[in-house]
Amino acid sequence: MNPTIQIRPIELNDNIDLAKVIRGALEEFGANKPGTVYFDPTTDALFELFNTTPGSYYFIALKNNQVVGGAGIYPTENLPQGTCELVKLYLHKDARGTGLGKELLNTAMQWAKEFGYLQVYLESMPELSKAVTIYENVGFKRINHPLGNSGHCGCDIWMIKDL
Repeated sequence: MNPTIQIRPIELNDNIDLAKVIRGALEEFGANKPGTVYFDPTTDALFELFNTTPGSYYFIALKNNQVVGGAGIYPTENLPQGTCELVKLYLHKDARGTGLGKELLNTAMQWAKEFGYLQVYLESMPELSKAVTIYENVGFKRINHPLGNSGHCGCDIWMIKDL
């Protein structure tokens, strides 16, 4: 990996920069719509969310010590037994196309597997088609309905992968 890139667990002081990355990416792709993480109040407090929810973990990507993205695993309510959700995988535009998104994805899935999850579920939308292609390339399969209760009714692509 590039020595200027670091992946580490989320810290409290990452909240503001990470929320900017997430909302900036959604704005860039025209996906800043109701029913998405853009309007989710937890987007501004991800450290607290992931550090108070058993079975969850969030990774931050840093480039030259600046937050450029992140990805998390979350035990979304009402998912099938042994299933977690890949959540809030977003990258700053300057970090895209570098392989960092796939590295974050694989890091999060490895943590999920080590934690004991059997499947990873995710939700996306057509505006994020490049991300959907990456998910397909690492083995996620589309399903025709949502699982669990993420609260993100603005997503209409649902995918799952066995670990």
